Amino acid sequence: MNVVVVESPAKAKTINKYLGGDFEVLASFGHVRDLPPKDGSVRPDDDFAMDWEVDAASAKRVKAIADAVKGADRLILATDPDREGEAISWHLLEALTKRRVLKDVRVERVAFNAITKQAVDEAMRHPRAIDMELVDAYLARRALDYLVGFTLSPVLWRKLPGARSAGRVQSVALRLICERELEIEKFRPQEYWSVDADIVSGGSDPFRARLTRFRGEKVEKLSIGDRDTATAAADAIKAASLSISAVEAKPAKRHPYAPFTTSTLQQEAARKLGFNAQRTMRTAQKLYEGVNIGGETVGLITYMRTDGVDMAPEAISQVRDVIGRDFGSLYKPASPRIYKSKQRNAQEAHEAIRPTDFARAPKDLRLDEDQARLYELIWKRAVASQMESARFERTTIDLSDASGDLALRATGSVLLFDGFLTLYQEGTDDTEDEGENRLPKVTQGAGAEAKKTHADQHFTQPPPRFSEASLVKRMEELGIGRPSTYASTLTVLRDRDYVRMEKNRFVPEDKGRVVIAFLENFFSKYVEYDFTADLEDQLDRVSAGKLDWKQLLRDFWTEFSSAVEGIGELRIGAVLDALNEALAPHIFPEKEDGSDPRLCPSCNEGRLSLRLGKYGAFLGCSNYPDCKFTRQLGATDEDAEAAGDGDLGTDPESGETVYLKDGRFGTYVEMAVAGEDKPKRSSLPKGWSKADMTLEKALKLLTLPRPVGPHPEDGEIIEAGLGRYGPFVRHGKLYANLPSIDEVFEIGLNRAVSVLEDKKNNPRGNGPTALKDLGEHDGSPVKVMNGRYGPYVKYKSVNATLPKGTEPESVTLEQAMELVAAKQAKGGKKKPAAKKKAAPKKKAPAQKKTAKAAKAKD
Repeated sequence: MNVVVVESPAKAKTINKYLGGDFEVLASFGHVRDLPPKDGSVRPDDDFAMDWEVDAASAKRVKAIADAVKGADRLILATDPDREGEAISWHLLEALTKRRVLKDVRVERVAFNAITKQAVDEAMRHPRAIDMELVDAYLARRALDYLVGFTLSPVLWRKLPGARSAGRVQSVALRLICERELEIEKFRPQEYWSVDADIVSGGSDPFRARLTRFRGEKVEKLSIGDRDTATAAADAIKAASLSISAVEAKPAKRHPYAPFTTSTLQQEAARKLGFNAQRTMRTAQKLYEGVNIGGETVGLITYMRTDGVDMAPEAISQVRDVIGRDFGSLYKPASPRIYKSKQRNAQEAHEAIRPTDFARAPKDLRLDEDQARLYELIWKRAVASQMESARFERTTIDLSDASGDLALRATGSVLLFDGFLTLYQEGTDDTEDEGENRLPKVTQGAGAEAKKTHADQHFTQPPPRFSEASLVKRMEELGIGRPSTYASTLTVLRDRDYVRMEKNRFVPEDKGRVVIAFLENFFSKYVEYDFTADLEDQLDRVSAGKLDWKQLLRDFWTEFSSAVEGIGELRIGAVLDALNEALAPHIFPEKEDGSDPRLCPSCNEGRLSLRLGKYGAFLGCSNYPDCKFTRQLGATDEDAEAAGDGDLGTDPESGETVYLKDGRFGTYVEMAVAGEDKPKRSSLPKGWSKADMTLEKALKLLTLPRPVGPHPEDGEIIEAGLGRYGPFVRHGKLYANLPSIDEVFEIGLNRAVSVLEDKKNNPRGNGPTALKDLGEHDGSPVKVMNGRYGPYVKYKSVNATLPKGTEPESVTLEQAMELVAAKQAKGGKKKPAAKKKAAPKKKAPAQKKTAKAAKAKD
């Protein structure tokens, strides 16, 4: 008996059909072990020993595999053909070795680039041992990410309250987003003018030419900066005696693009399909693992985590046959095209992403919408990559006056043969050669006349914010991270509220900007692009067997731990001074009247400065507590005024001013309380707008919670108030929601007791409601539910939260079961408390115990 282990149950089912009855195929559901999310799981003082943990869900998978192996002759590890897949196989082998079930069992590793019968059978004929050099590269990367996250994050928590965490690649990606935002803020539009003319020569049709020389000087984009100069240039063209000084026609070719890599697929799917990186990779995974075609599950594309750009010889041969058959011999080059990656850190051990069978044209397949669109994109790109080049004729016509002080130029191109463009054109902005811009036949030396001139005003534009596609492209150009991690890295930035998406573009949140400013000032080396890329180069050397992975860690840790130790005694005042300077263009924008942007607008004496609170950074006056002015980061005085910040009046009982403010969690009212260090605050309830706020309303909010009366049973006072989940009444530890804020101020004792009694008898209220019935899986219903904390998938006893941005109505049964499987793989039970270990005699300063440490993702 042969036991085969793959990563996913979908893949297991498909491969089991290919291999037959002598094989039992089981799924590991990804990694079976991981580093426990606590301090000390990687021990630099013990030569970077690493403690691995098998969670409850993974333990069941390992046991099932171990039970199957006990009666087997051979264990075949067939996880994905990349570093991560190699690591999963290694982890599984280690876990099974500890269980002592591998005696007399032959262990082999196979890897296939596509889930087709031919690819699987071929892989089974060529087994090998686990590639420990790839495993070493995984171990080094995992240790680096852990050490950076669990060492740097506590520093952030101490120095920047409200900060979540830092990561080796995550922080560098965030830096790119923040630097682009700073460029936009510093940008000042510049006026410029373009001058064109409609020209005729002899009996030719009119053609458009642009001014290239004026008053003997070359005209570039920004040369003409005002209306008067533009008008003078247009008048000069009208008055000039022009002639054709040169006519040049040159042939040009445009070559097809290489087949997709992971990053180029993510970029193009974002541009053409509007998919984010996660959606692209999720859909590609399904196409790779297989879909049902004619009752058989078939893998439609090759492995989708790759930076290789070439295809296997047999695939090239097949696609050339498809090109000749479907497009004709003119579209098939005389010899196959060979591609080489130009990207830094590229590893070309695997093929590009391509269809497993080019004969499966997109129009012949019945797939769900996302799969159909992505498969068509992959199929067209791969076919086009082996098609003939497009051919153009590019024509340039130069015109000038007799003195040569005035000159114009017209350019045009004519598509002579469309070649690969008949099938595929990249992106939406790559169209400069796709249409025809014909110029008339003119003769050199012939006279010409400007029939009409055009002087148009323009303003320079700031650089655009990064989209997912452009950010992935920039990270790849810089050699930052690996293509397989881009989707998860960008997701982490969003989940930690370091960035938000506006019109599919990344906008850094103030929290993210403060973190990056801190890292750039005090850990600059570790967010430098070259340093991060060089580290990737070293990891590649480890995977190639040219560098010892522990030596890499020793070199990194020596410097990194010293840097962390040096920052330990840094005073908060020094941190704030550095952040005030680094973030000045954002938090202290220049004023039009030239006045000091840091002058407090409330007292006109103090200076505004960055302050750190429990929930993050804000601006406050240096005259605090005499002046209690505060402002959100990035907001101007005008913003604060427009938002309604200011005083609503004076409380007649205490004589204190009542303020209306905009805070991190929305608008709130605030009033100082005599004898207390902190002012009294209350958020505005749902349905109350800033514009309608009055002193009377504010004072009513500040009286909450208010006593309603003693409960008839025990005499304990019932309170009515406004909380995180809206208006409520409370008796002891029992809370009951009220339908409106008005009832908080009006509710009497009898009504309050009745509401509390209803809640006591029906603690779940009406309970979650079903948003969509997805059908059944293995006889049990699967539904999308609307819960207290948002929509989720319910299957048996498993509740799996929908990812942010997912529309409940769009969820399919297949997607739902993927979420359920992922939730099961993580395990739902709390892990038992780890036994305390004796502290080592000597501990690196950056490994100090932290009360809580969240796992820092890359």
